[in-house]
Amino acid sequence: MVFDFRMSRGREGPARFLDNFEGILQTDGYAAYDRGVGSDKMAHAACWTHARRYFIDAIKLNKQDAVSVRIVELMDKLFAIDARAREEKMDHATRHALRMQNAPTLIEEIHAKILAMSNTVLPKSAAGEACSYALRLWGRLKLFLQYPELELSNNLAGNSMRPVALGRKNWIHIGSKQARARVAAILSVVESCRRFKVLVRDYLADILPGLANRSIQTLHQLTPSIYAANRDTYRNRPAHTRSAVRLAVRIRSIPAPELESRIPLE
Repeated sequence: MVFDFRMSRGREGPARFLDNFEGILQTDGYAAYDRGVGSDKMAHAACWTHARRYFIDAIKLNKQDAVSVRIVELMDKLFAIDARAREEKMDHATRHALRMQNAPTLIEEIHAKILAMSNTVLPKSAAGEACSYALRLWGRLKLFLQYPELELSNNLAGNSMRPVALGRKNWIHIGSKQARARVAAILSVVESCRRFKVLVRDYLADILPGLANRSIQTLHQLTPSIYAANRDTYRNRPAHTRSAVRLAVRIRSIPAPELESRIPLE
């Protein structure tokens, strides 16, 4: 998990960060990703959750909108395929086989209903905007049929950004140009630890000792993914070294006023 910090949401940020990128990019329909981002070999996929949300919004405004209700039901069946794959712990190849068995007919029906609905609703209505959004991104929405590793949605990335969205009003350093690279690096480490089910405090306590003496060429060996695969190696370190670092990490995590209240006065 890697974060990049920019002072605006313009196209320049994604274009620079994804320069010459050749993998799979999965985004919502935000226009900044439409042109000048990545290389010619990049596959740009869309998110089914975002497409579904537009029809949910249409239903909230008109609970009698049977077509939108049916479209959401079909999309839910699409998500149910992947839910079954997760429950049965399928690998990408097995999940892809399950998708190819069940998804194409659902995709065709969803597309047909959206296309028909787009001809009967006002373009600026909630239902009309839902249809426009889905049809504009339809080619990207179907890409999961070509790439077994591609998820139906980018919820995982979106959920990783939620703590930033919730906390940024209280984090005064977030708006600093000088701090942006450090903030992005810290969040990259924290969210990567969460992804690999590693406690951030344990990770820092095991990684920080001796860090200043390491060669920069070996730093890639300290990423959360490598740590998660080899954490038993760190468990065998001298207890006093690890406990001292844990104490330091714990103290630095306590807000200053609260920390002062815990320090006994002479």
